[in-house]
Amino acid sequence: MNSINLNSGTILIGAALAGLLPSCGNKSSEKQKQPYNVLFIAIDDLNDWTGFLGGHPQAKTPNMDRLASEGIVFERAYCAAPLSNPSRVALMTGYRPSTSGIYENESFMRDSELLKDAVTLPKWFSNNGYYSLARGKIFHTPNGPWADPQSWDLHVPIEGSYGNTVSQDGYMVNGIPVGEVDANLDWGPTDAEFENTPDYLNARWAANQLATDHIKPFFLACGIFRPHLTWHVPKPFFDKFNPDTLILPVVNENDYDDIPSAALQPQKNYFSVKKYNKQKEAIQAYLACINYADSCVGVVLDALAKSKYANNTIVVLWGDHGWHLGEKLRYKKFTLWEESCRMPLIIKVPGITLPGQRCGAVVNLIDLYPTLTELCGITANHGNEGRSIVPLLRNVNEKWDYPTLTTKGRNRHSIRSERWRYIRYEDGSEELYDHTNDPMEWKNLAGDPEFNNIKDELSKSFPELNVEEVPFRTGGKE
Repeated sequence: MNSINLNSGTILIGAALAGLLPSCGNKSSEKQKQPYNVLFIAIDDLNDWTGFLGGHPQAKTPNMDRLASEGIVFERAYCAAPLSNPSRVALMTGYRPSTSGIYENESFMRDSELLKDAVTLPKWFSNNGYYSLARGKIFHTPNGPWADPQSWDLHVPIEGSYGNTVSQDGYMVNGIPVGEVDANLDWGPTDAEFENTPDYLNARWAANQLATDHIKPFFLACGIFRPHLTWHVPKPFFDKFNPDTLILPVVNENDYDDIPSAALQPQKNYFSVKKYNKQKEAIQAYLACINYADSCVGVVLDALAKSKYANNTIVVLWGDHGWHLGEKLRYKKFTLWEESCRMPLIIKVPGITLPGQRCGAVVNLIDLYPTLTELCGITANHGNEGRSIVPLLRNVNEKWDYPTLTTKGRNRHSIRSERWRYIRYEDGSEELYDHTNDPMEWKNLAGDPEFNNIKDELSKSFPELNVEEVPFRTGGKE
């Protein structure tokens, strides 16, 4: 259920006007000298099931859709890794997993020889005159050492509760017997008040910061944890979605017939959810959690709109990776396929981006570090392995022929271009998909000699360096 809608008329008009706009600041010449602030909103485990990406037609995301209408939606945005810790480490440090050795959730960022003294994105801003502050999940956890509090001038621990749930003995809240699915693949409504939940409190804190007088320009980060498992949010969000009327993703039950054994095999989660006829209830729970997250985003966006910072604040909204809801016979993430690697990215830059633009160029979350430093006139961190996408912010039609890399484990990589996805595993086995004709990645073309030239060209983007994995330590597993 992926959606690519380039709206070419809007893009062409936007490209023409973009060249007339100032390179920084606001449209008002009096305010162009104001430095940009940055509002950085992270949403965990959010795939393309949003109104602005159209991944599921029954998704309700009015607040994110509003932001999308005000900025640029990157329709082909991908993560550096399809799981939280390495994805966020790559974004926040500018180094790929294959360079740092942070491939999995259990590898602590500062245990990497490369990253033990790395200057992260917010710290780089702090070192260049900004006040950086955060609450919620921005690094791998919202609290403790995995949150890397030394990266921030102010780091605030989370509070609140998602509420209580009800289950029967031997069963999960979702009605599936204990042990039939992963312990955290559970869902159900809670008795909590929205205003007492952790993500709302994170959003309210960020809103309060936007109502505060700041002496310095700020880098303000707000992390929203849902729709990360478990899918427990207040009952009113579940009540918005009737499971009987929900549309299931299209699934090819023979999807694994032509993929190599090195790829992940079907999960027990998929077969158990299907066995107990819980597919639509799982969809309900995920959509409820997305709507909950969207409501939290709305708290922040409303505060920005009312603040004195509305006209000189860059807004970046991103998910850390995608999520499978039955596609590829899987629930969860952890794969190198489209549903796991693609996620939302919206960027709004006063004075540069025009409302309602959409960009079909392939970009990566690792590109945000060099992009934001360039936008804010900060000296570049030359260690960054990402590529500034400022040219695309100025002109969404800019020529952009840069395939992007996603890594899941050492020597396990996926290259995505606008048309193709090429996966190579550590044993040399491959997958190749033509997204023009096969957007669900059902037909593996890697064994067809007709496409050898495509694979050869895409393989140039595989990293030459694949360092050893940083040893695991307690505290990182989701």
